Amino acid sequence: MDLVEKFERWRAEEQSLAWEGTFLEYFDRVARRQEIAQLAHARIYNMILSAGVEHGDKGHRTYKFFEKDIFGLEKPLDQLVEYFSSAAQRLEVRKRILLLMGPVGGGKSTIVTLLKRGLEKYTRAEEGPVYAIKGCPMHEEPLHLIPESLRADIRREYGLYVEGDLCPHCRQMLADQYGGHMEKVVVQRIAFSEKNRIGIGTFAPSDPKSQDISELTGSVDLSTIGEYGTESDPRAYRFDGELNIANRGMVEFVEMLKAEERFLYGLLTLSQEQSIKTGRYSMIYADEVIVSHTNENEYTAFIQNKKNEALKDRIILVRVPYNLRVSDEVKIYEKLLAEAGTSHVHIAPHALRVASLFAVLTRLEPSKKAGLSLMKKLKLYDGEEVEGFTSRDVKELQEESDREGMGGISPRYVINRLSSALVKDGTTCINPLDALRALKDGLEQHTSIARD
Repeated sequence: MDLVEKFERWRAEEQSLAWEGTFLEYFDRVARRQEIAQLAHARIYNMILSAGVEHGDKGHRTYKFFEKDIFGLEKPLDQLVEYFSSAAQRLEVRKRILLLMGPVGGGKSTIVTLLKRGLEKYTRAEEGPVYAIKGCPMHEEPLHLIPESLRADIRREYGLYVEGDLCPHCRQMLADQYGGHMEKVVVQRIAFSEKNRIGIGTFAPSDPKSQDISELTGSVDLSTIGEYGTESDPRAYRFDGELNIANRGMVEFVEMLKAEERFLYGLLTLSQEQSIKTGRYSMIYADEVIVSHTNENEYTAFIQNKKNEALKDRIILVRVPYNLRVSDEVKIYEKLLAEAGTSHVHIAPHALRVASLFAVLTRLEPSKKAGLSLMKKLKLYDGEEVEGFTSRDVKELQEESDREGMGGISPRYVINRLSSALVKDGTTCINPLDALRALKDGLEQHTSIARD
């Protein structure tokens, strides 16, 4: 296939997504296939399951959605999927903020990025289509057009659950453009896109003096005030904050606990009441997953501050420690090096394993069991046989310390040092000793490692 054919194929795929029709046509689709109108948490849960799940022995599950990018974090991923499973059933847990907490370089950001990229791909696929009212800045669920008084009848006759209300923009549009005729409102298929700000929002705290709350909830369009006469007219307001455009999907709150309090207040009502307070309007319904991540020090300071009681009660915490299995640590470095342009340098057998041994050993804590050294513990965790101990001892060992894996050398440091060894002049091969030497030489540059 030449390049022109690939372009033609891509254009054909794009055109296949460009469906448009009336609300009645959309309702007919939803009546035949109700998952089209699923809520945000259910959409993410079904996205993860659609990639496949492998059930191993001892109840161990592998989610194929994560398996190519996340290694050795089965427990956090189980907790993550458990959260989405409960939230997909519309249980109270969906009204919580999902907070990933762990050491730097542990995979928190990677998990969130996978969810965002997964949503983009899923909503473009046949199994995950999303439809919205055309022209709505918040990508409104078309079923919100059904008046509250008729929803009980709709649920009884069609089995459709309808939650939420029209945003101010759509209420105004329904009256002005359609004369109140809901059945004539135009609906279109949309695909989530972080770049195009559709269904996926990202908020990162920065300088509090220059950052405005409008980044979250939108702002008044001053150029239209003269035309519409008042700030309370929906046509004079930009519903383009990160919380607005993330409706129907998810919003990532980068380092949430570093943000000023005024940016967190909006999350209180969004999480519990599923509403956004925007401008001079009543509360605006929003259906979105709030995911954030932070490090342990920030989290500890946060929970010790009694002023944060309200927000603490709205958080579901998932600890994301470092991986503690050498075989999985090797996979991390193989993945990162596969993306690099250093294929001309040969990496000798065991070079990555030696680096992984070093990294994992720094994360382990000494056991109280007699005769169990850190190296023996490492082998047990990796599924190897150790004289005097069995795989049944692993769970007990893991329960000895609730902080194991929350400290030590990060994969980021190891890959930094391996990278420096790979690009040295004249290097054609990296052996285990080269890997160890590179790790040792960089310790003085590591800001969080004391001399002892």
